[in-house]
Amino acid sequence: MISEQAWADAQVLWDFQKMNHEPKPCSVGIGLGSHDLGVADVTADLYHRGMFPLIVFTGATSRTTADRMPRGEAEHYRDRALELGVPVSAILVEPNARNTGENIRFSRDLLTDRGIEVASVLLVSKPYEERRAYATARKLWQGIDIVSASAPMPFAEYIEQIGDPRLVLDMLVGAQQRLLIFPEHGFMCQQEIPTLVATSYQRLCAQGFTSRLI
Repeated sequence: MISEQAWADAQVLWDFQKMNHEPKPCSVGIGLGSHDLGVADVTADLYHRGMFPLIVFTGATSRTTADRMPRGEAEHYRDRALELGVPVSAILVEPNARNTGENIRFSRDLLTDRGIEVASVLLVSKPYEERRAYATARKLWQGIDIVSASAPMPFAEYIEQIGDPRLVLDMLVGAQQRLLIFPEHGFMCQQEIPTLVATSYQRLCAQGFTSRLI
């Protein structure tokens, strides 16, 4: 049973993780691999809206996706985008990244190797990974404009879509922890954490939503 306080604290983290950027045309869209196939849906929609001419889907597998995406997150994202009408010529696949830093670095290197000039990137992620993805890209891919995007839906609707509330709360807590500890290791830019967010994070940890902590 998830308590009312835990739901309220999770909402605080959800709201903080969202960057609330307005999508705008960019050189490339990068769909960050995860258990959420909806990332591919959002990326395809943004492509059809003319936000970028090229997509990179990036991601291997993880303990969360090994069963549901056995060929790798990026490959399953590509297949989904093709189903949604994105031409194969507009998709590149980066199949090796196993964390957000590698998503950014390996996508950057793939585009460089292909001779594709990049002035701006539209990062597409799970809603509660927007801030982490943005802070990571700002650190590892300097000199370009970074815009974050995700499925525009309320927290409760996202929980219903995923169908596993515990997983989402654990993931929220894990994403927040990385914002706290990764900057000191040079993995992402420092983010100012409001007191309310820090308190909500601590309460969720105390209630056992810790399976995605490192």
